[in-house]
Amino acid sequence: MVKEIEKTGLPVAHLCTIVPISLTVGANRIVPTVAIPHPLGNPELVAAEEKALRRRLVEKALAALATPVEGQTVFE
Repeated sequence: MVKEIEKTGLPVAHLCTIVPISLTVGANRIVPTVAIPHPLGNPELVAAEEKALRRRLVEKALAALATPVEGQTVFE
Protein backbone atom coordinates (compact mmCIF):
# COMPACT_ATOMS: atom_id res chain seq x y z
CA MET A 1 0.00 0.00 0.00
CA VAL A 2 2.89 2.36 0.79
CA LYS A 3 4.24 2.08 -2.74
CA GLU A 4 0.82 2.69 -4.27
CA ILE A 5 0.29 5.87 -2.27
CA GLU A 6 3.73 7.17 -3.24
CA LYS A 7 2.92 6.55 -6.93
CA THR A 8 0.32 9.31 -6.62
CA GLY A 9 3.02 11.76 -5.53
CA LEU A 10 2.32 11.69 -1.79
CA PRO A 11 5.33 10.78 0.37
CA VAL A 12 4.75 8.10 3.00
CA ALA A 13 6.65 7.45 6.22
CA HIS A 14 6.30 3.83 7.28
CA LEU A 15 6.58 3.59 11.08
CA CYS A 16 7.37 0.01 11.96
CA THR A 17 8.79 -2.28 14.61
CA ILE A 18 10.40 -4.76 12.21
CA VAL A 19 12.51 -2.91 9.64
CA PRO A 20 13.30 -5.96 7.44
CA ILE A 21 9.58 -6.39 6.71
CA SER A 22 9.32 -2.75 5.63
CA LEU A 23 12.34 -3.23 3.40
CA THR A 24 10.74 -6.33 1.88
CA VAL A 25 7.49 -4.54 1.04
CA GLY A 26 9.42 -1.70 -0.57
CA ALA A 27 8.74 1.23 1.75
CA ASN A 28 10.98 4.19 0.93
CA ARG A 29 10.91 6.13 4.22
CA ILE A 30 11.18 3.75 7.16
CA VAL A 31 11.04 4.97 10.76
CA PRO A 32 11.81 2.28 13.38
CA THR A 33 9.52 2.33 16.41
CA VAL A 34 9.58 0.84 19.93
CA ALA A 35 8.16 -2.70 20.09
CA ILE A 36 5.52 -4.90 18.48
CA PRO A 37 2.85 -4.58 21.21
CA HIS A 38 3.49 -0.82 21.64
CA PRO A 39 4.95 0.62 18.42
CA LEU A 40 4.46 4.27 19.37
CA GLY A 41 4.89 4.14 23.12
CA ASN A 42 6.26 2.40 26.17
CA PRO A 43 3.76 1.80 28.99
CA GLU A 44 6.62 1.27 31.45
CA LEU A 45 7.56 4.97 31.21
CA VAL A 46 5.91 7.68 33.28
CA ALA A 47 3.36 9.68 31.32
CA ALA A 48 5.63 12.66 30.57
CA GLU A 49 8.45 10.43 29.29
CA GLU A 50 6.09 8.40 27.12
CA LYS A 51 4.63 11.58 25.64
CA ALA A 52 8.17 12.79 24.84
CA LEU A 53 8.96 9.42 23.21
CA ARG A 54 5.83 9.61 21.07
CA ARG A 55 6.63 13.20 20.08
CA ARG A 56 10.17 12.21 18.99
CA LEU A 57 8.81 9.39 16.83
CA VAL A 58 6.19 11.60 15.16
CA GLU A 59 8.76 14.37 14.60
CA LYS A 60 11.13 11.84 13.05
CA ALA A 61 8.33 10.66 10.75
CA LEU A 62 7.53 14.25 9.74
CA ALA A 63 11.21 14.88 9.01
CA ALA A 64 11.25 11.71 6.89
CA LEU A 65 8.27 12.98 4.90
CA ALA A 66 10.08 16.24 4.21
CA THR A 67 13.30 14.50 3.12
CA PRO A 68 13.76 13.64 -0.56
CA VAL A 69 14.96 10.04 -0.90
CA GLU A 70 16.26 7.88 -3.69
CA GLY A 71 15.12 4.40 -2.82
CA GLN A 72 14.72 2.87 0.61
CA THR A 73 15.98 4.91 3.56
CA VAL A 74 15.83 4.02 7.25
CA PHE A 75 15.58 7.07 9.53
CA GLU A 76 17.26 6.00 12.78
